[in-house]
This record gives sequence, C-alpha cells and structure tokens, in this order.
Amino acid sequence: MASRTAHRVVVLALDGVYAFELGIPSRVFGAAADGAGHPLYDVAVCTVDGGAVRTDAGFSLTGGTGPKALEGADTVVIPPTRVLDRGLPGDVLPEAVAGALGRIRPGVRLVSFCNASYVLAAAGLLDGRPATTHWHLAPHFQRTYPRVRVDEDVLFVDDGDVLTSAGVAAGIDLCLHLVRRDHGSAVANQVARACVVPPWRDGGQAQYIERPVPEPTLATTAATRAWALERLQEPLTLGELAGHARMSLRTFTRRFRDEVGTTPGRWLTAQRLELARHLLETSDLPIDLVAHRAGFGTANSLRQHMRSVLGVSPAAYRRTFAATAA
Repeated sequence: MASRTAHRVVVLALDGVYAFELGIPSRVFGAAADGAGHPLYDVAVCTVDGGAVRTDAGFSLTGGTGPKALEGADTVVIPPTRVLDRGLPGDVLPEAVAGALGRIRPGVRLVSFCNASYVLAAAGLLDGRPATTHWHLAPHFQRTYPRVRVDEDVLFVDDGDVLTSAGVAAGIDLCLHLVRRDHGSAVANQVARACVVPPWRDGGQAQYIERPVPEPTLATTAATRAWALERLQEPLTLGELAGHARMSLRTFTRRFRDEVGTTPGRWLTAQRLELARHLLETSDLPIDLVAHRAGFGTANSLRQHMRSVLGVSPAAYRRTFAATAA
C-alpha cells in the first residue's frame, strides 16, 4: 500500500497501446521507496471511458479505471499506441481523449512517451515549447505542429511541467529522470538497480538512427570516454581527448557524435554535472570544492550550469536532496 504522501501517477492507456511502454511507469515508479521502505509513488492505469482497450500485443487491457482518476493525478503519463505510428489520424484529437485530458488539473505534470507526443501537441499543450518524439516521426511531427520546438536528437525533454521522450526505452530514461528530480540520485540509482537498467544513458537518439555499418577496423571513442571519466576534475580539452584516442580533431568529433549522440563538450559537462549532484547529495564539501572536484573550476561556473540544466542553485539542490540521500 502506498503511503499517504505518495505522489499519484495516472497512466492514460489509449486504444492500441504498446504493452511494453504501458508497464514502464508502474515498474519504475513502483520500485521507488523511502528509507523505511514506504512507496514514494502510487500508480494507477485508466482509459478514456473506463472500458477495455486493445494492446499491440494481441490482448485487451481490463480492470483499469475511468477518466475520473485523472482528476486526482499529480503526474499523468501517456504511453504510445499503434494508432499513432503514423501520426494522429486526420490530425484531430478524438473527442473522448480531449474530454479525458480536460479532467486534468492545471499544473499537473504531463508526460508522453514516443508517439504519444502527438496527443499533447494536438491538444495545444506543446505550443511554443521544446519537445521530442521518436526520431523516425520527428520530421512529420514538426511539419504537423510547426509551433512545437522539436529536438529529435535527445532521449527526452524536461520542460518543467511537460516532459516528452523518444522511443521505447527512452520512457525508462524519462521515468528515472523524474525519480531523480523528485527524490535525488540515490533513490533513482536504487530504482535503476532494482530494474537492472543504467541510471542514465549517454547521448541522445542520434546514436540509434540507422547509418551505414562502419568498417570493423575503425577505432571507437569508448576507451577515451572511460579515460575522461577518471579525470573529470582536470580541464580536459578536445585536443587532449582526440590525442588520447589517436585521432584528428575532426575524426574524433565526428566519431564521438556518431557513437554517443552528442558533442564531446556537452558529454563532459553532463558527466561533470552528474558528479557534482552526487557530491552535493552525499557529502558536506563546500560548494567551491564540489565545483573543483567535478571539473567546473569555480562555484560560479557550477552555479550557472546547474541553474541552466536543473533550474536550481547548488545550495538549493543540496537542501532538497541531501537529507533524502542520507
């Protein structure tokens, strides 16, 4: 039984829902618990009319609740459906779906996996906002909803109260990110271990887009990435990274992006930020020393990066998560 303070997650299952993604919220959020073992989330599944819905796996989902469950949600998750594999038919939101979304209270956190971004976009909830979807759908999605700022390279986009993810496993990445955002890295890492998945994945969708298979003799950047992770405190340059990989700057940058889905600089910043968050949660080191050990150099640099990515200062982050981690 969930604790009285558990965050209420309601999963809206639409017709043709993909069974794998449908189970992600229950599996990930259901594994999150506080130090006493009390569940941190209460997860329920609902449909637009309370009736059964077909899944892509050949069986129907029954036993869920009706759309009234959305009225008490703190977070609403919409998994992808086979119906949306080519976009929203007629680019029109079905009346029943629109009615269900209308029950959601203002300010409730909205989450879509993969092609469910079409539902949020058709409802006008992504207008003027950054969002993502499966890379294969991204060009069509952008043409259909030109007011959405589509980023097809990332695994997920966190725009505060509206979050969107790319295909399939990116839904796991996004749910783990939400656990981390709500309760800190220690809880998120515990959930990842329970689910036997990585706490976070490097890079974005670019690494999964179909490309010609490289020659087997080509070197990779994996060893250099491992080398860099052991030296985050040092002011690593692109030249040093390329030199370690024994590649030219141009070749290293191109190959790094092909393998990881982002630039070496952005990857380094993300790894340093993760290390800084860990140190803030698990130690009482002064913030300037945390910044130094994480490779940001100064507390001001760390502060700027955390505000840009997380929207909070290092001190505020520590106040929020240090007790949870302990």
